Amino acid sequence: MGIVPSEYSSGDQQHRGHITLSGNKHARRLLIEAAWHYRHAPRRPTSGPPPDERAWQAQVRLHHRHRHLAESGKRSTVANVAVARELAGFLWAAMTNQPLRATQNPSTVNHSPQEASA
Repeated sequence: MGIVPSEYSSGDQQHRGHITLSGNKHARRLLIEAAWHYRHAPRRPTSGPPPDERAWQAQVRLHHRHRHLAESGKRSTVANVAVARELAGFLWAAMTNQPLRATQNPSTVNHSPQEASA
């Protein structure tokens, strides 16, 4: 799709550059356009069928990713390309029938290395 960063590597050093722009331009454009919608908080529909669990998980995760990148100082266009790349991963997972990710409550996730080894 061309939304992966280019890489300049030498020895132990790795430098990531601009996106590669290889692949289908139309598909890349559609992913970028779709990713802009994740700036807004996800909403469950009030009428009609409830969203699929994978679709809801994608909405929540991609909105959180966009918000986190924007709050940490990334330009909106850079954050949007990162969200588009993750959206492509969700689409691939849906098309290849990959299992859903286990949802974790952030308050129960163990972040401390000392607590993880105990």
